[in-house]
Amino acid sequence: MTRAGFAADCKGELAMHVYDPLYTAFLYEFNISRDYYECHEVLEKLWLEEGRNPYYQGLLQIAVALYHHGNGNVRGAVKLLEAGIYKLEPYKEQILGIELGILLADARLYLRRLRSIQTQPFEPYPLDIHYTDRQLEMIIRERHNSES
Repeated sequence: MTRAGFAADCKGELAMHVYDPLYTAFLYEFNISRDYYECHEVLEKLWLEEGRNPYYQGLLQIAVALYHHGNGNVRGAVKLLEAGIYKLEPYKEQILGIELGILLADARLYLRRLRSIQTQPFEPYPLDIHYTDRQLEMIIRERHNSES
């Protein structure tokens, strides 16, 4: 499916939406457990199932960038943040139950900070994916409660 076709499929977000369990697992790992390696494992499966959709690849690359920075690989983190931001920019600010616009703004700031890390060092920190769909938020919360 093309980027435009994928975005067009997401117009009816206010209606009841069925989210792929791999997508919700990714969001759980990203926002709750902060296991960015597991984010990669989970979302890569969905990315492959969905014909290598750039939306999923962009989300995956942002998660892996955070993983790399956490392991001291600043160069890898910069490359993946650049790639992830580039892949996600064509999509709507609100898509598939999330505030993509906020995530992109946060990722751009993180990237700017990484580019100047030699003169202004900072510790890795998590990014959050904000939800636009209460149903999706409930799915993630229920998973968190069941795993706590």
